[in-house]
Amino acid sequence: MGIPPNADSRNRLDESSSPYLRQHAANPVHWHEWNDDAFDEARRRDVPVLLSVGYAACHWCHVMAHETFENDELAAQMNRDFVCIKVDREERPDIDAIYMAATVAMTGQGGWPMTCSLTPDGDPFYCGTYYPPHPRNGMPGFTDVMDAITRTWDERRDEVLVAGTKIAEHLRANSASLPAGPVPDQQLLADAVKSILGDEDRRSSGFGGAPKFPPTALLESLLRADELAGHTAAAEAATRTAHAMARGGIYDQLAGGFARYSVDADWVVPHFEKMLYDNALLLRGYAHLARRGDRLSLRIADEIVAFLNEQLWTGTGFASSLDADTEGVEGLTYVWRPTELADALGDDDGAWAAELFTVTDAGTFEQGASTLQLLRDPADAERFASVRARLRAARDTRPQPERDDKVVTAWNAMAITALAEGGAALGRAEWVERAAECARGLLSLHLVDGDLHRSSLDGRVAVPLGGLDDYAALATALLTLHQVTGEIGWRTAALTIVDRMIDVFADPEAEGAWYDAHDEDLLLRPRDPVDGATPSGASLAAEALLLASTLTPDLEAAARYEELLDASLGRSGLILAKAPRSAGHWLSTAFARTAGPIQVAVAQTADSDGEMAAAIRRGAPGGVVVVAGEKDSLPLLEDRGPVGDSDAAYVCHGKVCDLPVVEAAVALLRIS
Repeated sequence: MGIPPNADSRNRLDESSSPYLRQHAANPVHWHEWNDDAFDEARRRDVPVLLSVGYAACHWCHVMAHETFENDELAAQMNRDFVCIKVDREERPDIDAIYMAATVAMTGQGGWPMTCSLTPDGDPFYCGTYYPPHPRNGMPGFTDVMDAITRTWDERRDEVLVAGTKIAEHLRANSASLPAGPVPDQQLLADAVKSILGDEDRRSSGFGGAPKFPPTALLESLLRADELAGHTAAAEAATRTAHAMARGGIYDQLAGGFARYSVDADWVVPHFEKMLYDNALLLRGYAHLARRGDRLSLRIADEIVAFLNEQLWTGTGFASSLDADTEGVEGLTYVWRPTELADALGDDDGAWAAELFTVTDAGTFEQGASTLQLLRDPADAERFASVRARLRAARDTRPQPERDDKVVTAWNAMAITALAEGGAALGRAEWVERAAECARGLLSLHLVDGDLHRSSLDGRVAVPLGGLDDYAALATALLTLHQVTGEIGWRTAALTIVDRMIDVFADPEAEGAWYDAHDEDLLLRPRDPVDGATPSGASLAAEALLLASTLTPDLEAAARYEELLDASLGRSGLILAKAPRSAGHWLSTAFARTAGPIQVAVAQTADSDGEMAAAIRRGAPGGVVVVAGEKDSLPLLEDRGPVGDSDAAYVCHGKVCDLPVVEAAVALLRIS
């Protein structure tokens, strides 16, 4: 085997802005990044493109890399018969979305690593996910798959081209916008909540079965369902789920932070990668529960913030993830055996910790090891704190998982929103300051000539432009900072981003519909309004428009934002009716919209201690806009001042405002 003389035999990933791609820089595979040069080479050599898509924290991506991409013989076959392209799905979600749709259409399922064969024009004609190097457990071996693709390409080219064209046409036909409709009413929202609650696992909490994912967006929407529409059962389900996750192995009982998901239905054994977006969204939910007086949720919120600061903060933003594996082994950093507890703590404390954390001789994970669970709070808080600290110190001496230092705009924006919102409500000023520091970093580095970029690495902005989710999430984050700090600069930056978001991503032929990516030269322009592991770009856009319409000083702009907001919510009706568990963020925004939206302007005296505004933020339902400042300092405070020597709250439902009140408790009653 050898490389054709005219082939460009280099691996080009060593200077990539993606840590995931850099992990493959030493492969014998001659990887390209996604660019025109790669496809031009495929045309010149008359070979198909082999597209491999994954991400840094992905366990099976690492497995396929070690088994296949580091294998000289298999790499030689790849180099000879294909032009090979490597894509980080977190850096290029647009490419991932297109070819994942093709993979699901061809195979009925998706996942990562994703492995697709494309024509030199980018049409997919054979797609799958993980392949072992040789046949195993009923799966075809990758070398056999490549042989079959090469034979088909050489001997039945016409069939390949027709198949690729048909698949591309199918994908384009299925990328149409959702139908327009009215703004979801209270009945539709109530029915959506009822459907979600019908899927609750009443034994172990959460929704659905194994593998069980944290309902990141649903937590917030279920709490709003209670506070804004009186669905008490929704908040009870949210609380049960939050507590079950916090006590399970999916949560890091020593250092804080949630893993991506649990492989079982009982939250015991996680898939060990930790993602920024999960923890940012869960922080928002736990901080909201903490505002309602939930003591466990307050502890978890504090610990998530500690995890973000200690393990993900890069100095310019939050890193994307921690790997599932440590030195190629799942759970190596995190799991324990009774003997290891005794070694770290001594026999007495080791036995006490084993019982407390459910570490057994049989084990709850693999090879007699156990994840740590905390099914009850110990009576001896001082002993517990000592045991945790010593176990954490012992664990820190173990090999640690790799970190993907890529700073993604949307995920950092979600963290900013959670930190600012939760910090203001819970009296954690340091959270708000970290949120502001992160926002300043994104604006200074990721905003280039009016356009947001998707990510940066080591203080260097990456080439790919941001998507709808990046623009929308950052606009919401900046408007949240504006609310809690009163600083006009955050609002100015946010509204500029909102206007650019509308110009770039709003569908001019279908009001309220959105594209997820810039209009680039791809197979199609992707869009998916369904909320998944993160909220969809469209639902994030709706939230940004809701805040922008309330906080802009420009009445014409407010009306334009509100009209587009209602059109966007109108297109969510089908998802809310048919798949409400996949519409958590839509549900949150719809509840806030149908409730008013509710706005509270706290007019403060010159020497205000800020306690009235803080009390309202602690007790206000999710989605309520709360601003505070002196008379005329903000649009909502125009001609609104204190009452005598007291701060005064003006509560508005939509465009109808009540008379001012001087007690926070009275203002909160008027909100409800």
